[in-house]
Amino acid sequence: MSLISHKLQTVQASIQAAASSVSRHPDGVALLAVSKTFGVDAIIQAIVAGQRVFGENYLQEAVDKIAAVKTALATPQYADILLEWHFIGPIQSNKTKPIAEHFDWAHTVDREKIAQRLSTQRPVSLPSLNICLQVNISGEASKSGVAPSAVLDTARAIIGLPHLTLRGLMVIPEPTEDEQKQRASFRQMRELLQQLQSALPRYATQLDTLSMGMSADMTAAIAEGATIVRVGGAIFGQRVKPESQVG
Repeated sequence: MSLISHKLQTVQASIQAAASSVSRHPDGVALLAVSKTFGVDAIIQAIVAGQRVFGENYLQEAVDKIAAVKTALATPQYADILLEWHFIGPIQSNKTKPIAEHFDWAHTVDREKIAQRLSTQRPVSLPSLNICLQVNISGEASKSGVAPSAVLDTARAIIGLPHLTLRGLMVIPEPTEDEQKQRASFRQMRELLQQLQSALPRYATQLDTLSMGMSADMTAAIAEGATIVRVGGAIFGQRVKPESQVG
């Protein structure tokens, strides 16, 4: 068993324990393995260990990596493997086309303009791009995201766009080691999603996603309803961002 395989099992066991502790079924929480800055070999190890869903922050690195992984899996041994690629980095207007072309999900849509560009640039040959609205739940000036008070209006503006499926909300709250404060932020996100479901009943079924929780606050996020947790270092090891790395 590789080290990555062992770490994956440990993270999955933590997810199961956190879900069970609040009477949730573990299958209701998907693990998004954040593979930014790690190479193709590490991703292949994770794939061999059973992981199928990967998140990337840096666009050019991700596009190159997606192609390299596809090439590496082009053998009969891996013929039945289907991967999901999620973009979880900031989205500027000049990034929308490659995101629309190469990813299955975009978690960090924070304004109508970005959603419109993703909609227009999504190839018609691909399924709809799943998107989440990023919410700036803590009101931090340094973070992107829709203000909680603007979530409903923004959702209304983009939910009918072609080639996109608005799935829910994503958040990176202000870091804290206080689990009660962690849960308070995540609870607010759950309540925002419930408000969307109530206000947009036609789309309530598709609004099923809360992308929230990382290694340090995953337990609190799961307790408050996270459906996707984003974990990188606990799977792949310590991350060192190259100085030359850009989005």
